[in-house]
Amino acid sequence: MTTEVGSRDGAARSGGERRVVANVIRGSIGNLIEWYDWYAYTAFSVYFAATFFPEGDLTAQLLNTAGVFAIGFLMRPLGGWLLGRYADRFGRRAALTLSVTLMACGSLVIALTPDYQTIGLGAPLLLVAARLVQGISVGGEYSTSATYLSEVATPGKRGFYSSFQYVTLVAGQLTALGVQILLLLVLSNEQMESWGWRIPFVIGAVGAIVVMVLRRGMDETESYQKSKSGGETRGTVRALLQHPKECLLVVGLTLGGTVAFYTYTTYLQKYMVATAGIDKPTAAWINFFALLVFLVLQPLAGALSDRIGRRWLLLTFGVCGTVLTVPIMTLLGSTQNPFAAFGLMLGGLVIVTGYTSINAIVKAELFPTNIRALGVGLPYALTVAIFGGSSEYVALWLKQAGMENVFFWYVSGCVLISLLVYLRMRETSKDSRIDA
Repeated sequence: MTTEVGSRDGAARSGGERRVVANVIRGSIGNLIEWYDWYAYTAFSVYFAATFFPEGDLTAQLLNTAGVFAIGFLMRPLGGWLLGRYADRFGRRAALTLSVTLMACGSLVIALTPDYQTIGLGAPLLLVAARLVQGISVGGEYSTSATYLSEVATPGKRGFYSSFQYVTLVAGQLTALGVQILLLLVLSNEQMESWGWRIPFVIGAVGAIVVMVLRRGMDETESYQKSKSGGETRGTVRALLQHPKECLLVVGLTLGGTVAFYTYTTYLQKYMVATAGIDKPTAAWINFFALLVFLVLQPLAGALSDRIGRRWLLLTFGVCGTVLTVPIMTLLGSTQNPFAAFGLMLGGLVIVTGYTSINAIVKAELFPTNIRALGVGLPYALTVAIFGGSSEYVALWLKQAGMENVFFWYVSGCVLISLLVYLRMRETSKDSRIDA
């Protein structure tokens, strides 16, 4: 009899775990598509700049596309607010489905918009509108997917499962790069500039539609279902401001991590070319393989946090990021050896893993269910928009002013501020609001 009961319990646990894995996969694939669409813009902007803006200097056209990218970036806090509020009021599944639908619409508009010569000012206006929608989408995707993956995960494995948010974020970036490499192998430069650049946006739109269907079949989280009968105010800024310490904690947690992440993932390739003198194709391959290893490290570090706690990983990131950023960047700027450059970039990414692998679960564990998505998304998105989004600009401005090494100290200083927060914060896995 005991054996029979034990067998049924084991089967139930096994079935429950399979359900968790299925939900995590659906949520993660959607996150991958979202970030693929987001990064496809930067990967292909050099080819479609002339399509949306008047004929003239290529640099001016690229600056225009970069400006549109910045506008989309600044929409992320609005997305964190709107879709975080929506997720807290109507459910995580509904918000995730809406998020990927918005991304599909944005990609489709970019893919189908006629050129400037055909519709004039309408072309850049449609591009701006599409990026505004995508900015809202990706801002809401972070808060909602972080909340969903944290809530749906098996207790004791939340660090592992929630780490797949950054796995798929980096995978989206690598997929966009892979599509670019593939298209360059089969299309000429003229074909890419004429119509080939539209292909990745069509792929993104179709992928987002498929994910939209998949996400409609996801389970709603148990935490959200239980909280619906609680009677608390749901998803409002007023309710969120009743937790000022947690909001400030998210800002402090994020500051050093987002500056370091964008330094090592987006700026470093340009730094290797412009400062170290490594040729562009080599720098691209260094970037690709380093990011590939970085992707694999995320679930390993997430699983480690389930065993030793989140705080130890954050402290490791804080100490190493503060102490080693300046030496890593200084050495990288003075080497043309691709293997040395790869090792230095990977070293930086290993340090950043202490933040990226668990930043979603740490934030989710801080807030009660009725404002969790909004609490995770809004303070985070504001910090990323202000500090993460400006990292590359600050670096290039200081380089132009002849003070490039000051940027290394700026990154270290931001990480140091976060380290001070990590030293004072509690271990969230031991006192998680998700279990409340």
